[in-house]
Amino acid sequence: MEPVTLTTERLCLRVFTPADIDEVFEACQDPDIQRWTTIPSPYARVDAENFVRAMVPAGWRDDSEYTFSVRPREGGPLIAAASLHHPHSGTWEVGYWTAKEHRGRGHMTETVLGLARWAFTDLGCRRLEWRAEVGNTGSRAVAEKAGFTVEGVLRAGLLNKGTLRDVWIGALLPSDLGLPSPLPYLPARS
Repeated sequence: MEPVTLTTERLCLRVFTPADIDEVFEACQDPDIQRWTTIPSPYARVDAENFVRAMVPAGWRDDSEYTFSVRPREGGPLIAAASLHHPHSGTWEVGYWTAKEHRGRGHMTETVLGLARWAFTDLGCRRLEWRAEVGNTGSRAVAEKAGFTVEGVLRAGLLNKGTLRDVWIGALLPSDLGLPSPLPYLPARS
């Protein structure tokens, strides 16, 4: 797929470019981003270069991961990175990090909802999943504010820095956002 640009009320989501490398490198020096995501730790400038120049374009080209930089709609500093990845049978997964100085302002919830609407309306997504290592309460708060239902814990569900870790998993369905589903859904009865 050719990269697209998405906008929300306050934000612009666009593909990363080489001009973003310095800001990616700086944001990824944050110990929390290194702790809770699968980025390399320590995070070197070559990691930012590889991410922007190789990983992001390959994901778009292969239709395996659509990664966006998140900035204010009117322009400004890098706020975050977010992606839709691991497409499988109509299900996509959302992942994200927010630069430390931009946390707590609702930017990531707005980003996730923008990506979800795009996934449900343009990508044929039937289910959007979120996963985060158990204990990553910031990521969980974003997912819950965006309307995800936390469904449980996957034991050894994430390989991060050579160690299998338990993860929370949650899902968002088109109906959760008032959107039609591409297939009928029959929920289990309690």
